[in-house]
Amino acid sequence: MTAAVNHLLVAPVLLPLATAALMLLLGEGRRRLKAIANVLSTTLGLALAVSLLVGVAQREAPAAFGVYLPGNWPVPFGIVLVADRLSALLAVLTGCVGLASLLYALARWQHAGVYFHVLFQLQLMGLYGAFLTADLFNLFVFFEVLLAASYGLLLHGGGGERVRAGLHYIAINLVASLLFLIGVAVLYGVTGTLNMADIAQKLPAVPASDRGLLHAGAAILASAFLAKAGLWPLNFWLPPAYAAASAPAAAVFAVLTKVGVYAVLRLWTLCFPAEAGESAGFGGDVLVWGGLATLAFGSVGMLASQQLARLAGYSVIASSGTLIAAIGFDAPALSGGALFYLASSTLAGCALFLLVELLERTRQVEVGPPQLDDGNDALPAFLDAEPPAGINLDDNEEALIGRAIPAALAFLGVAFTVCALVTAGLPPLSGFVAKLAMLSALLEQRTPQAWTLFALLVVSGLFGAIALMRVGMRHFWTAQDRPAPRLRVIETLPIAVLLATSMTLVLQAEAGLAYTRAAADSLHTPRLYIDAVMGARPVARNAGAAP
Repeated sequence: MTAAVNHLLVAPVLLPLATAALMLLLGEGRRRLKAIANVLSTTLGLALAVSLLVGVAQREAPAAFGVYLPGNWPVPFGIVLVADRLSALLAVLTGCVGLASLLYALARWQHAGVYFHVLFQLQLMGLYGAFLTADLFNLFVFFEVLLAASYGLLLHGGGGERVRAGLHYIAINLVASLLFLIGVAVLYGVTGTLNMADIAQKLPAVPASDRGLLHAGAAILASAFLAKAGLWPLNFWLPPAYAAASAPAAAVFAVLTKVGVYAVLRLWTLCFPAEAGESAGFGGDVLVWGGLATLAFGSVGMLASQQLARLAGYSVIASSGTLIAAIGFDAPALSGGALFYLASSTLAGCALFLLVELLERTRQVEVGPPQLDDGNDALPAFLDAEPPAGINLDDNEEALIGRAIPAALAFLGVAFTVCALVTAGLPPLSGFVAKLAMLSALLEQRTPQAWTLFALLVVSGLFGAIALMRVGMRHFWTAQDRPAPRLRVIETLPIAVLLATSMTLVLQAEAGLAYTRAAADSLHTPRLYIDAVMGARPVARNAGAAP
């Protein structure tokens, strides 16, 4: 990649950091100015992420890597940022979800707390940094930044339910952070480095006497990542926490769980490939069976949920289980379909969390007494008479012909239908394309684990369709004499854009699958990543420059 593109690598991290600092300097007031700055910064961050994705997509391996040394220290001693197809894809998803959630929050949620905009920018900084960093210590730092911001966003708006869910969320993440530190310390003690590429390069040379300690450190570190990804049985905190959070915060959390999935995918394919000797494929079976259990748990949870917010939380668990199980197979074709599914499920999950509040609003509108036309008590003669054959009637025996559907209700119905189709993986939308790609890859595996995942993907789609259909009937079909809700454009616009982006994945399915398959091939060829990072060199100082 060109040097100009490489310099862009640090911009998505520095931009939200600088924006958050500026907002703190503005004080507790000036919310309008903070909102404008937040929107501009988030939009620019998305544009930077898209430019990174275009930059890596235009290059073929081994040149499809951008490596930047912020401190200009040689590898592996300094901080290293790396962009490849996977990290660029997740950076774009972060920008899309962040911008949609922020626009939705401008309607009213930004006024529920003083530091909403500051926390939001710090959340984006942590997400961008986690996806772009190339060493474990900085991964931990960005993890803590995004988690600290998520604590504030989860409690944003107050209320007893949020506090109770927030305490569980904070507790499980503090334990996971402790495990993260312990795992990093053990790996550093064994390998003497925290750079991911350097660790992968040194693993085959670890002596047999230290191999058990190496595996223990990797297992502890994986436990931290999998707890953050929502792996069963470590995911008890997720549905109540996501259901209690405000709509924009829950929408951002849809991509938050993908950080744990990304960390497992990056480190497992990098450190335990077939060339890793005695450590080859370490923990693969745990990933597969753990992912299958998580997928089953999430699917049953969706079917059992009576609240749409909890159903959306269980859909996040089901998507995490699908991705983790697919990772464990170590099959590039399956990983390519899984990465397409990651993009599709993240966009649909974000839109679904934003829809939750709008749909619940329709159930909270009080129904007033029936309105009589022009003050007359008697029905018109043509309505009081026996209707002619072939006329459809509602439950009150009133003719349905010519009855207009309010625009707000029509939008909610269409948006919910699209979300349901994508989440359940039904044709013809992007969720179906992703699941079809994974099912086709599983047919080539011919193992018990592959057949189990094949069956669960089909069953989970069925369970999700039933659960979402039941919710749709409750909100749209059985709602009688319920006035349409009042929606603002700023609330509906981000949902429409997210769903339009999801539908674009269908129209560009061939190009999208080609991109994700190239990303999977790169992941399953770790030597490309190792050579790109270890081959990076500091910029030479000018001869006359001061030391």
